[in-house]
Amino acid sequence: MSLGREGILRSIQQLYPVLNQGDPVFLRADLNVPMHEGSITDHNRIDALIPTLDGLLQRGARVVVATHLGRPRGRDPDLSTAIVARALEQRIQAPVMHVGEVPFAPDSSEAFSSIPSGGVLMLENLRFDPGEKDNDLDFATALLEPVQYYVNDAFGCCHRAHASIVAAASLRPAFAGLLIEREVEFLARLRDHPARPFWVIAGGAKVRDKIGVLAHLSNRLDGIIFGGGLANTILEGQGIPVGASRTEPAAFREVQDRLGNGPELVLPVDFIAGDDPNSPSTISRVCVGDHPPKGSMFLDIGPDSIDLFRHKLSAAATIFWNGPLGVFETKAFAGGTEAIARMLAQHSAEVVIGGGDSAAAARSLGIADDVAHVSTGGGAALEFLEGRTLPGLEALHYSKGAEPR
Repeated sequence: MSLGREGILRSIQQLYPVLNQGDPVFLRADLNVPMHEGSITDHNRIDALIPTLDGLLQRGARVVVATHLGRPRGRDPDLSTAIVARALEQRIQAPVMHVGEVPFAPDSSEAFSSIPSGGVLMLENLRFDPGEKDNDLDFATALLEPVQYYVNDAFGCCHRAHASIVAAASLRPAFAGLLIEREVEFLARLRDHPARPFWVIAGGAKVRDKIGVLAHLSNRLDGIIFGGGLANTILEGQGIPVGASRTEPAAFREVQDRLGNGPELVLPVDFIAGDDPNSPSTISRVCVGDHPPKGSMFLDIGPDSIDLFRHKLSAAATIFWNGPLGVFETKAFAGGTEAIARMLAQHSAEVVIGGGDSAAAARSLGIADDVAHVSTGGGAALEFLEGRTLPGLEALHYSKGAEPR
């Protein structure tokens, strides 16, 4: 599979013809699912893995699934992957054996040897061992000790130079899973040759993360619509009152320097303001240039901004949306994000939605299946679009590792 200027990825579809019944395969997944009080609150990352996992199981492979979960400091029972194994078991309707050690200990190696063809074993949280984040070769060697092939389908982790992502790929014939293939297909097209007119919607609370991406895309962009922290930062830099809104003043100069002579920049013309993003006691509509009520912050775009954004996007052939336009988790401030999301779902353009909060918004509003692609990678997607080399993709280059036996 071509990666454009990055080179060639070896696809899992090249593994299928040489895969025999019972062949052991290591599958690095991104099953870092959100949880609340011991329950998984969003199964999207599990569902995204199913096509790759099913393809291996249908060919009789014995699959070791490995993932991290959260940010543990050593072993943490609350971050055990046992709960993920049970959820995966329900999704594939087949047993998933879970082992409480990582990497392979004598008991887990024995457990793996008992797995039948078409069976699954899930390892404990990779980050319970410091060797994972250190990209430790010895740790990677222990991970892959009983397997014959390596498959990476954890696109959302490919910007991390961790042992299960980078070192492990050098030890066995390494292949990209179906999810990574799909991510690269859509994101490479956005980055390198999008259909024009090409517009980006840049919202969300994070500001600095997006400027580099927008600058890298600027010579192919026709326009950028700003919301959230970026809109507040730019307005404040222009001397427009934003009340208690979150801004990053140091980023304003960077926006000017890197985007000032590029595509059309479109800012909101009105906002919905409130005194608290979660439980507001006061809510008001504020036109840009007017002073918001004391203590209030801009927490959503207003109706005139919605109309303006719809008009600007009407002729677009490609749209990339990264970051909600308000605090969509709070009903009072969800109107702008919901209106634009529903417009995108009906748009004829190729619409790609970035990972993180914008992907969560798309799923919560039920439009994820109505757009071309919803990325599973937040930071990884942005770094890819910025033109950076992702260590996890670099490790999968066709020139790396041995040929399939």
